[in-house]
Amino acid sequence: MRLHDRVPATSVMRPFAPVLAGFLILGMQTRVEPGDDVYTRPGRIVAAADGARLNLYCMGNGSPTVIFDSGWEDWAPAWAVVQPRVAQWTRACSYDRAGAGFSGPGPVPRTSVRIADELHSALHDAGIAGPYILVGNAFGGDPARTFADLYLQDVAGLVMVEADASDLEPTSMQDDEHRGESRYVGKLRECRDSIAAGRPLPPLPPRPGQPRRTCAQQFFRGIPEARWSPALNASLLHIAETKVAMYDAFISEMEQMAWDERWLQQHRRSLDHRPLRVLTTGNHGVAHLPASDAQDPKHLEYEHQIAKAQVRWLELSANAKQIFVPSSSEYIEFDQPDAVVRAIREVYDQSR
Repeated sequence: MRLHDRVPATSVMRPFAPVLAGFLILGMQTRVEPGDDVYTRPGRIVAAADGARLNLYCMGNGSPTVIFDSGWEDWAPAWAVVQPRVAQWTRACSYDRAGAGFSGPGPVPRTSVRIADELHSALHDAGIAGPYILVGNAFGGDPARTFADLYLQDVAGLVMVEADASDLEPTSMQDDEHRGESRYVGKLRECRDSIAAGRPLPPLPPRPGQPRRTCAQQFFRGIPEARWSPALNASLLHIAETKVAMYDAFISEMEQMAWDERWLQQHRRSLDHRPLRVLTTGNHGVAHLPASDAQDPKHLEYEHQIAKAQVRWLELSANAKQIFVPSSSEYIEFDQPDAVVRAIREVYDQSR
């Protein structure tokens, strides 16, 4: 979604869990992507609905345009590995939701309906015509599905990248997650209030033998990220240490997740024959492999229920497929970017 935010209440604080081992493993397996400095500065700031101003990064040419939406507590750099590859054969645009990254603040509450409306109006204002292929990771799948329901005529296809399916989970799981989300909001607000008051930032839990970190390093799957250059890591940390509006936006997004789920339950619009690809890892809410509780029966049952919920998306289209990527965390765009690019390319080819 990223929460590590779509995990049971018993592990909802996963963003604060030690990640050094996974970070080192990924560091050995991956390399820093060249050219990610584009995300260290604003792209194109575009007017959107209700006075919001969204930051867009578009590259490449062609149609349909691919639109990337990021997980909760993430913004456009989450796609720094995948977006340039897709831009080799069509136009690809990532963006910062209102309040996040270089976007201006937007009105509250931050529901997926409001987010989808803002994105649609911003694309129109920027002269980026549809149809669009929507790509959503984790929480980013909620506004992507909402966009498709509200503006189906502008949608060419969808790619769900280990996206949240909370509206389709058993009620007991939803209730458990909502309780965890409420507790997590309190921690996020503590960090927000410290920044607003100029106080020292609360620390994350200590890691044995490792440097201490502050709450500003909780974003994405932890800053620094092995796939990013030092310049991009520094830029993102600066935003996280200074931008109160971003905390306000993410707090509101999480507070509205239950509302989003109810809305999506009431609006299951068919995509007809539009291509839909669902990437499933079996590691939902897991930022780095291996998961610390990988063999715990409760964790295994949780992942089983998530995969079952994601399967239900296949009912939305006559051209739907679930693709399993078990060797990845929920950040498939970092761990297995080729799988994401292939799925987008397949949707692109079939939508044309």
